[in-house]
Amino acid sequence: MIIEILLIASSLSLGLLIGSLLAEAFILVPYWREMDSAEFLKLHGSLGPKLYGYFAPLTILGTIIPIAAAVTPIILGAPVGLSIIPAFLVSTMLVIYFAYFKGANHSFETGSVGIDGVAEELRKWAQWHWVRVGLGLVAFFASLLVLLFNA
Repeated sequence: MIIEILLIASSLSLGLLIGSLLAEAFILVPYWREMDSAEFLKLHGSLGPKLYGYFAPLTILGTIIPIAAAVTPIILGAPVGLSIIPAFLVSTMLVIYFAYFKGANHSFETGSVGIDGVAEELRKWAQWHWVRVGLGLVAFFASLLVLLFNA
């Protein structure tokens, strides 16, 4: 019973996270890339912490729950099956956050990227964001397959 609850919670948390990342990719990122660099840095100084406050809980839940859904069967002596796939993918997404996004977001928030560096950094930011979105989409659909085959 606990495994089934975790599998459902995994899909739900991943769906919320990926839906939010897609909204960011399709709405916010194009808007940011069209903005004047100085205006973007000014906006990000105030918006960055709010985005962090929104995305941090989604990212934490969207990472911990799929990992718990993969680890719990091992602890209980049940087969892990495909639940390891979403857990691996969200772990990779988290590594990408710490390897790139944490520093890039901080450089936007503090303005240390410099006005001349904004356009190039936003280009890289958008590319890495799509990598995370792609991984997240695969993780989400894999979590749905886990639910389908576990039922």
